[in-house]
Amino acid sequence: MMIIDPHIHMTSRTTDDYEAMAAAGIVAIIEPSFWLGQPRTQVGSFQDYYSSLVGWEPFRASQFGIKHYCTIGLNSKEANNEALAEQVIELLPLYVHKENVVAIGEIGYDDQTPAEDKYFRMQLEMAKELDMTVQIHTPHRDKKAGTIKSMEVCIEHGLDPSNVIIDHNNEETVQEVLDRGFIAAFTIYPKTKMGNERMVAVVKRFGSSNIIVDSSADWGVSDPLAVPKTASLMLKRGVAKADVIKTCYQNALDAFGKNGKMKEEHWLNPDGINQTKLFNDNSVLRGQEPRIDADEIS
Repeated sequence: MMIIDPHIHMTSRTTDDYEAMAAAGIVAIIEPSFWLGQPRTQVGSFQDYYSSLVGWEPFRASQFGIKHYCTIGLNSKEANNEALAEQVIELLPLYVHKENVVAIGEIGYDDQTPAEDKYFRMQLEMAKELDMTVQIHTPHRDKKAGTIKSMEVCIEHGLDPSNVIIDHNNEETVQEVLDRGFIAAFTIYPKTKMGNERMVAVVKRFGSSNIIVDSSADWGVSDPLAVPKTASLMLKRGVAKADVIKTCYQNALDAFGKNGKMKEEHWLNPDGINQTKLFNDNSVLRGQEPRIDADEIS
């Protein structure tokens, strides 16, 4: 079964993870813009980070047969540094049109401050103007209220709910998200957020329409194989294969593929892998025998 992980922070992961993900059936990923774990202090840090999301990371993923896409935005946590946030907002138009950028995100609320609200709304207006999909980060604290507020602000700004992915859902938020016509994504973490068994129960209760499974794996305790593991558990627990395909592959492709940049043909008819290739004079090789597919041999 082919798998898409539509929310994973590979900048924080090792190349070994790419190798394991490919072996587990992951054919494509989406890497949302994220914070570093400590505050960035200058706009150049954002510029280098965004450049890696449209440059080095797609190359690194391609060396293991995985197609890499990303979402670009100012995350809610760093919106509270307003002097820096203003500069980042001016920077975003340089990146949102890049070939692997499939949405504006992840944006939304963290502590639900006035500054977070201000820059959330500015980015929603950008998405509306450019007719781009939006990926929403819902707050970890006071989640239900923050999720409802996120949706209400999107509607207030005239966004189509079917073009907005609300992420980090749980059993408390999913019904309202689906009822309002938004797409509900679920983060599968080993110890926090949603677990595999809970995700199986959600799909059994709510079905597979407009529901997406992702890992949100990052620099914390997390699992880059969370989506294939959840797909396997769904099958073991009696969820129909068609529903597993929808929640772990097709719904993500439909949601993020609307701007035409994310296409199934990218992994159904891929370029051959040649691990001797370089990106800015760097390779993924660290002593291992390079993989070179037959169609790459001249």
